[in-house]
Amino acid sequence: MQEVSESLNQFEGIEAWTQLGISIVIFLIVLLLRKAFTTYIFKFFLKIAKKRKIEFAANLMLAIEQPVRWLIVLLGVIISMHYFPIDDIPSENLRLKIYRSVFVFLFFWTIFNISSILTILFPKLISKFGLEVDQIVMPFFTKIIKAIILALGASIIAEEWGFNVNGFVAGLGLGGLAFALAAKDTVSNFFGGIVIVTEKPFTIGDWIKTPSVEGTIEDITFRSTKVRTFAQALVTVPNATLSNEPIINWSKMGKRQIAFHLGVSVATPKDKLEAVIKRIEKMLIDHPEVHPETILVKFDEFSHTGFNVYLYFFSNETNYGDYLAIKEDINFKILDILEEEDVQIAIPSQAFILQTDSHTADMNDFQSMHD
Repeated sequence: MQEVSESLNQFEGIEAWTQLGISIVIFLIVLLLRKAFTTYIFKFFLKIAKKRKIEFAANLMLAIEQPVRWLIVLLGVIISMHYFPIDDIPSENLRLKIYRSVFVFLFFWTIFNISSILTILFPKLISKFGLEVDQIVMPFFTKIIKAIILALGASIIAEEWGFNVNGFVAGLGLGGLAFALAAKDTVSNFFGGIVIVTEKPFTIGDWIKTPSVEGTIEDITFRSTKVRTFAQALVTVPNATLSNEPIINWSKMGKRQIAFHLGVSVATPKDKLEAVIKRIEKMLIDHPEVHPETILVKFDEFSHTGFNVYLYFFSNETNYGDYLAIKEDINFKILDILEEEDVQIAIPSQAFILQTDSHTADMNDFQSMHD
């Protein structure tokens, strides 16, 4: 009987090593399949998508690559565990919980990655229906979807392990007041972001000016908006602050105002003054970069230096560099008109005094040299 028992134990030992070998071989085969998927199959389909310029398909392949790799590993673990000979492993029920949790995690990981490419797909679908979607809406919308996906995935995994999610949510109500006070700024910033997205005072790429910041919009998140200043500094402004401030959106201008006083000499005759005003007005009307809707050139007031002519009009260009170039061109044309009409620009009285004193001093020096 002892010899029979030893033979059985020896046979069981051989069988255990065989099962262990089968388990390891299965797992190694699965790893090789994972490698083949990455090296050949995945890259083959990705190459085809990029070659045919199917942007969505290429992004979709990149989004599912990592989750599929780990899914293959999970399948390898599940299959190899059936042949694993060691009894001291987690119970079947526990293993099923682990498998399901990992599978749920990989599923929501895939959905999370796919949601990132909605910014590419959704605008194209909308454009087919002739609708327009503001650039600022899609990033904000994508972030909301990602937050929902994370919440759903976490709640499903928690339910799998026996946590009462409903009880947890109800428990938050007990400390709701303290939570609300602690998260007051976060909540106000979130709703400030919603106000910005729905009212659309600006979009990504717009040049804005507020009491807090001036620059170009780069991004908007749940909590804040990122603004790139003209000094290339990145300023992060809380949405609650930005939504409660007056916002000047220079990018939304259809035209840009130019207004100034032109002072001419007090010695200018009336007919010359009238001629200058008419010629400047005609020049502005004929100028291709001046908006024709409102052009005012009027003798506005008397001053201690001469006569002030008020010019009020708008440029077609709103870009600051082009706007300055138009102003410069108009100023040169005004100088030409004044020169042709032999009209002098008004000089401050202090300049007369300095010139007079200088002239007197020069004359005195001249006389003293001859004396």
